Amino acid sequence: MELKLKKPICFFDLETTGINIASDRIVEISILKVFPNGNKESHTWRVNPEIPIPAVVTQIHGITDEMVANEPPFRELAQKVSALIKDSDLAGYNSNRFDIPLLAEELLRADIDFDMKKAMSVDVQTIFHKKEKRTLEAAYKFYCDQNLDDAHSAAADTNATFEVLKAQLDKYDDLENDINFLASFSAHREFADFAGYIGFNKKGQEVFSFGKHKGTLVEDVLENEPGYFGWLLNADFPLYTKKVLTGIKLRKLNNKLT
Repeated sequence: MELKLKKPICFFDLETTGINIASDRIVEISILKVFPNGNKESHTWRVNPEIPIPAVVTQIHGITDEMVANEPPFRELAQKVSALIKDSDLAGYNSNRFDIPLLAEELLRADIDFDMKKAMSVDVQTIFHKKEKRTLEAAYKFYCDQNLDDAHSAAADTNATFEVLKAQLDKYDDLENDINFLASFSAHREFADFAGYIGFNKKGQEVFSFGKHKGTLVEDVLENEPGYFGWLLNADFPLYTKKVLTGIKLRKLNNKLT
C-alpha cells in the first residue's frame, strides 16, 4: 500500500556518538523524502561529530573516528538538512523519542530554528510495538519477509522503515492511510519539549514533569523563582527544552505588557 500524502514526508535515521540528546552528536544522517506523487529522493551524509565516538558505539554502527575525520561537521550541513525537511512531515524508527530531539539539538547549535508546529511525526517503532513488540530487524522480517542485512547503516535503516510503514498499512485495517492519524497513533504522551521535561496539565497549560516543581505551572515557577530559570538555562538540559522555557517566559512578559 502506498502512502496517501498531502505534503512530502521525510523518513530519516541518525547514527550518533551515543544516546544523550543534550550532549551526543550525529555521525551519519540519511533522509528519504517521499512526495505525494510517489517520487522519492534520498540523501546520506557522514558527519564529523567533533567529539570522540566511543568504541562501544562503533561496535553498533561501525563508524569510527577515522572514518569521519575528514567529513564536514553538522553545522556545515545544517542548511541543506533544514531545507530538505522544512516543508515536510517526519517519520522514523524511535524518532519521536530520539532522532527528532537530537536533530533539533544539532540544528539549534547551528543557529537554525526547529519548529514542529506545522509538521506531523510518525514513529514506526511505536506502531510496531503497539502491534507486535519487536526490533526494526524483526519488523522488517515480519512485515516485509526480508532480512535487514545492513542493520545500523543509516541508509538501510531509513529504507527499511519506509517499507515497514507501507507494509503495516497493508496488514492492519484499523490503521488509516493518513499522516495525521499515524502521527497520533504513534505518539507518546504529549510534551511541550522533545525530551519530556515540560508536559501539559488537563487545561493544556505547560507544567514541569520532573524535580521539585513537578506538576507546577512553568510560568508560575519562572515568575516566582527567577533563579530557577537561570539554573535551567545553565544546566545540562537540551537546547530545545531551553528554547521552550524561554518562549514561555517571554509569553508571560508580553502578556503583562499588553
